Amino acid sequence: MAQLILASHSPRRRELLSVLGVNFTVSGADIDETVQPGELADAYVSRLAVEKAEAVHARQAAGDLWVLGSDTTVVAGEEILGKPCDEADFSRMMNLLSGRDHRVLTSVALVSGNQVFVDCVETRVRFINLSKQQIAAYWKTGEPKDKAGGYGIQGLGSVFVEKIEGSYTAVVGLPLHETAKLLGQADVPVWNGQLKMADI
Repeated sequence: MAQLILASHSPRRRELLSVLGVNFTVSGADIDETVQPGELADAYVSRLAVEKAEAVHARQAAGDLWVLGSDTTVVAGEEILGKPCDEADFSRMMNLLSGRDHRVLTSVALVSGNQVFVDCVETRVRFINLSKQQIAAYWKTGEPKDKAGGYGIQGLGSVFVEKIEGSYTAVVGLPLHETAKLLGQADVPVWNGQLKMADI
């Protein structure tokens, strides 16, 4: 059976992939995440997911292996919101999201040599109206600092979420349904070998 490597430093993605009951190892990928001029959000997250997987695959010795990469971004209007660089940047992001719907795009890519399988999932999230006090208090928790869009739906930031339409696990960082389908395309069964792509 092919070896599976998760190309991520994220403990959230590691926990989510474990839910699928597959054997995998972890090897983080550090790549340039700069948005290219004119690049749309879905193309951006898909490119980063593939580049993460390819970067880790390139470090491995030849063999039967697949590398799984994923990337998540928050989009307010047409603006891609990355991780806040400081409190002022975070406050700006929260004011963009406050009382409005926004999109969360997560792409997952599975790479082995010349084979690349990729899927992108869009989820819509609506925030409550946020006060200055709420925004300041949330920043002080430390949670927003390493989160795309400045919040974690699986953590303290969940109290700001009024509504979600789409995949919760995609917002956390790894869409499980789509990931299972990609693993099926690579003949990597999930649920400890109990479930294959044809069953999904």
